[in-house]
Amino acid sequence: MVTHIRSATIVGTQAIPIDVEVDISGSWPGFQIIGLPDASIHEAKDRIRSAWKYAGLSFPHSSRIVVNLAPAHIKKKGSSFDLPIAIGMHISHTDKTYNIDTSLFVGELTLDGHVRHVRGILPITLAAKAQGCTHIFVPKENALEASVVPDMHVFGISTLAELIAHLDKSVPMQPTPPYSPPIISSQKQRHDFTHIYGQCTPKRALEIAAVGGHNIRLIGPPGSGKTALAKAFQSILPPLGYKESIETSCIHSIAGLLGNTPLILHPPFRSPHHSASTAAIIGGGTTPKPGEISLAHNGVLFIDELPECSRQLLESLRQPLEDGEVTISRQQGAYTFPANCMFVVSQNPCPCGFAKHEEDLCICSAMEKIRYEKKLSGPLLDRIDLHVQVPKVPLEHLSTSFAEESSAQILKRVAKAREVGKQRNPHGVLNASLNTQQVKTHCNISSECKKFYTAAASLLNISARSYFRTLKVARTIADLEERPSIEKKHISEALQYR
Repeated sequence: MVTHIRSATIVGTQAIPIDVEVDISGSWPGFQIIGLPDASIHEAKDRIRSAWKYAGLSFPHSSRIVVNLAPAHIKKKGSSFDLPIAIGMHISHTDKTYNIDTSLFVGELTLDGHVRHVRGILPITLAAKAQGCTHIFVPKENALEASVVPDMHVFGISTLAELIAHLDKSVPMQPTPPYSPPIISSQKQRHDFTHIYGQCTPKRALEIAAVGGHNIRLIGPPGSGKTALAKAFQSILPPLGYKESIETSCIHSIAGLLGNTPLILHPPFRSPHHSASTAAIIGGGTTPKPGEISLAHNGVLFIDELPECSRQLLESLRQPLEDGEVTISRQQGAYTFPANCMFVVSQNPCPCGFAKHEEDLCICSAMEKIRYEKKLSGPLLDRIDLHVQVPKVPLEHLSTSFAEESSAQILKRVAKAREVGKQRNPHGVLNASLNTQQVKTHCNISSECKKFYTAAASLLNISARSYFRTLKVARTIADLEERPSIEKKHISEALQYR
């Protein structure tokens, strides 16, 4: 009799249901796994043999064991099929009847029969629920992560023997209680705007970016506070909604970065070094995995010293910044990863950092400056909504006792302005992500403002993309002032950041 066990595998960021079929017959001995498995799945045969011994079971050495992972056209990888294969073999080897039609099994076995942590449990649990499963058996270390999904009976398994005892009803297990997210309160921030002196214009621009989800570039000499401003930016971002929290947590679950936190409640802040490879930032590999831009989904991707990045990396950022997703094509298929994040970058005005500075003398040649500026192409800069100069703070201002505005105060305004946007757009799309049709609906301007904006845009020679992006920034500025329509002053300020 063929035993069917439900399981799943991760392809890109999606969990694909897999049917583990196990047949044990009395023909010539052997152990074969078919259905396009990778090397780690083939190695499961030795792990299962050893785990059976430590579980007190008698391995059917004299029988032929055939395991099929269906559908066969999907490439399976990883060690998460150890547990479902072992359970399927146990059921096929006994005459007992088990009610597991609505159960899904995932887990890696150790040689002594313990069940080890695996990646991607959250998207697998969501897929199991979508397929009509009501019970899921996962490694004990993953149980809290799986319990995030409501209306699922989650069982954390420590050993293979423990699971078999539960299925045999000799030692029943209790499901893991549903996860209750903690009440979101104001976080104690390591970086706070109250610790940054002066810089009123950059702070204002970052506040606008936080409300509308806009990309922003900070340009200034060394020591002016560009990196400090960017790191404090995460402290003025409101918590994630439930949908965004699940999306972000799924990506981090697949990457194995959730840790002890089963649900990400605050926007992620990723800050890779400028020497990182294109695959590390965009994603890739033989079997593509999410990169830093996908790990920053619904959050912030911050790159310090942007012109120091390789030209290949800079140009590869153009498509995800425009589409909010990354598509990586390989011979076995195309993988799409979400990448809708705020792009925050900083740079010096020249290689030495002191171009156009009154006090410090720039030592760069004209050719070095041109070469430095050419590293950032026009299409890439066109995708950045706000370009802000960060001047050097006078030393006398650093010794003053004047209290700067805290991140908590700015966060209240940001949250209030986002609520204004939600009332206008119930789908909750931030202004930076509005499509052309939504811009026409939500970014209406009067004929007088339109005449002014057209003349200014023509004078500045901005592109069609910049035209609409600037209009979205103006909409965000109007939201901060709780204005129902965009006024001339909002357009003027938005144009200043171009």
